This record gives sequence, C-alpha cells and structure tokens, in this order.
Amino acid sequence: MAEWNLRSTRRGWDDWFGIFLGILIALAPWIVEEVANSPAVANAAIAGLIVMVLAEADLVNFRRWIEVCQLIFGVWVAASPFIFSYAASGTLRILHIVAGIAVAALSILELRRNNKDVG
Repeated sequence: MAEWNLRSTRRGWDDWFGIFLGILIALAPWIVEEVANSPAVANAAIAGLIVMVLAEADLVNFRRWIEVCQLIFGVWVAASPFIFSYAASGTLRILHIVAGIAVAALSILELRRNNKDVG
C-alpha cells in the first residue's frame, strides 16, 4: 500500500520529458544531419532507446535502480562526443551534451524527490 501512495503523489512530467529526451538523443544524428561517424550514430540510437525505455519503465513503476541507470546513461550521452571523437563537430556534440546533462539532472531530481517522499 505504501507504493500506491508514493505513486499517487508522484508527478510524471519528468518521466515524459525523459521519454522525449531519449527520442531526441536517438534521432539527433539524423535531425542535425551528422551521420558520417557511424559509431557515434549507433551509440546515439542505442543510448537514446535505452533512456527512453528506462523513462517509460519509471513512468509505470518507480524503482531507484531505474533512476540510477538513467543517471549513468545521461552521463554516458554527455561524454559520448569525447569518447566517439565528435567533440570538435558542431550541433550533434552540443545536443548530446545538453540532453545527457538533462537526463542526468532529471534522474537526480527524481531520486532526491522520492527520497524525501519515502523518508
């Protein structure tokens, strides 16, 4: 019953925004037309889909491990331009850094908010 009360007090805007960010991350190479670096494109597609699925899973049922995974993938996406050597290129780099930081920040926000709700 405690979980039901926790779910009823949670707001889902951050989970919906996480789904949007996952889609944005996955489609970013095609949106900004920077698809020459195929490892970066594959990374964007996979990481974006994982962020989207994690946000959707969190929308259905909050679990701390989901938020921790979202935090890890947010940091991964923000670091991807440096890992996959497209940090010098333009819009894709900026988009992934900003979206990755946003995913990480949302997961931290939700972890903190739900930690206060439980305690």
